[in-house]
Amino acid sequence: MSKKVKVILSLVISTLILGVAYYVALPPLNAYSVEFWISLIFAIAVYGIPLTVILGSSTVKRGHFELKFHPVMWVLLAIPAVVIVIGSIFSSTFFNAQKYASIAQVEEAVFSEDMPEVDTVTNISLMDTTSAQVFGERKLGELSDVVSQYQLSYDYNQINFKRTPKKISNLEYADFFKWLGNRENGIPGYVMVDPVSTSADYIQLDKPLKYVDSGYLGDDLMRKLRFSYPTKIFDTVNFEVDDEGNPYFIVSCLAPRVFMFGGMDVHEVIVFNPCDGTSTLYDVGDAPAWIDNVFSGYLACEKYDWKGTLSGGFWNSVIGNKDCKITTDDFGYIVLEDDVWYFTGVTSVTSDESNIGFIISNARTGEYKYYTVAGAEEYSAMGAAQGEVQEKGYTASFPSLINVSGKATYIMMLKDANDIPKLYALVNVENYTIVATGETQTEAKRAYVKLLEEKGVISEEETPEDQIKNASVLVEDVRLAVIGGETVVYITDENGAVYKGYLEKDESLILIRKGDIIDIKYIEAEGAIIEIDTFLGIQE
Repeated sequence: MSKKVKVILSLVISTLILGVAYYVALPPLNAYSVEFWISLIFAIAVYGIPLTVILGSSTVKRGHFELKFHPVMWVLLAIPAVVIVIGSIFSSTFFNAQKYASIAQVEEAVFSEDMPEVDTVTNISLMDTTSAQVFGERKLGELSDVVSQYQLSYDYNQINFKRTPKKISNLEYADFFKWLGNRENGIPGYVMVDPVSTSADYIQLDKPLKYVDSGYLGDDLMRKLRFSYPTKIFDTVNFEVDDEGNPYFIVSCLAPRVFMFGGMDVHEVIVFNPCDGTSTLYDVGDAPAWIDNVFSGYLACEKYDWKGTLSGGFWNSVIGNKDCKITTDDFGYIVLEDDVWYFTGVTSVTSDESNIGFIISNARTGEYKYYTVAGAEEYSAMGAAQGEVQEKGYTASFPSLINVSGKATYIMMLKDANDIPKLYALVNVENYTIVATGETQTEAKRAYVKLLEEKGVISEEETPEDQIKNASVLVEDVRLAVIGGETVVYITDENGAVYKGYLEKDESLILIRKGDIIDIKYIEAEGAIIEIDTFLGIQE
């Protein structure tokens, strides 16, 4: 075989190898990506080594094959390696501390103004992903024709759907053979979990999903995205639905804010329709308002950590640590003004036992707000809540922060060994020994406010007069139940309305019998059960 034929054959084989490698690895063709330069080294080696063997000189010495690279080969391999090294050095925090610190723009805000007190928390996802998976799998298990062919994605994305927090997960093919047998039909739907009501719904799509993570060959989601956007540096890919329930994948695209590889931040977002493969690229500021997840919670925490540790310079972040602060290890979610926000505590780098404040970060816009609320960090609060019911062995979900009687309060769910939520828990931020639990938010909050009053943290609350109504009730049924250590009297009237009062507050409630007509004052509020404010007596 002539040398010319060998060269042509070598080039053909190397091109095939490189094509397969690209098809599998899908690196971005972007000079601001380290992955690109590593891929370039691989490509040079794939082409260069065979050509060196064919065109270069080689000898056999002492039974070993000695290969002599042409100097050009060494230069070609060295160039991308040098770019990686130099780019990484000059992109580091050592040379660019202030640039990193300025990436996150943080507004200081007032907790009580941004977090108004509410009776029932409906804007916070207290359910973690593990519990959401349990409810999602349970719902999917009810659909025998679906569960046999598909499974739910392990990623449950937090979204705001019609101003209510939801966790959402699309179906995926169970394995290669399920994809092979069902690829013509596609993915039929998704599951939406309500973390407030702890319920789940399966949504059947009119048009199935074609491009998903579990697809193969041309149906693979990332392969479709890479071939559509070969130069983009992808970050997170989140499944979401718009206000009409139509499915999309939201793809965040990164660009460096510091030199070549440093301070990677989201600057564009792709809205990808997995049903037909169409997509639209937006600048971050122009992304549609219904999108919730553009910046990941991990990136939000990382950017704040840059600001918190590097504002005083690189050496201060390493040695002095003066005024250095970082976020805690995890984050929760809050829905505010139709957007999803991440919540996490902020602590000094020299102490991990308490928080000096907390931040919320808008998952769509990247906006930050900082609140000075000193007290226990989240894991201490979780431990305090678990200790309150230690005999049950419940574990706590990561908490969020609410306003109760003007006091910053952690709220979380306690779940059993099967990850089923069982109780609500409230823990005072400033004093995490003040803990209250209840089977409902109302019960937990009532017990918590009572503790605050007993500890002298707040004065006894009085319900505004405009919320108190008078009524005469014909009693149809009376029942007693012990909840959270308190005896609750449930009274059903002739129209089926249910009232409840607390025996500890007024022992004369025990005298009520079926057929009595009672006079009460009750608190006007939304909900199926009406709370009695004052029991005025039984009519003669």
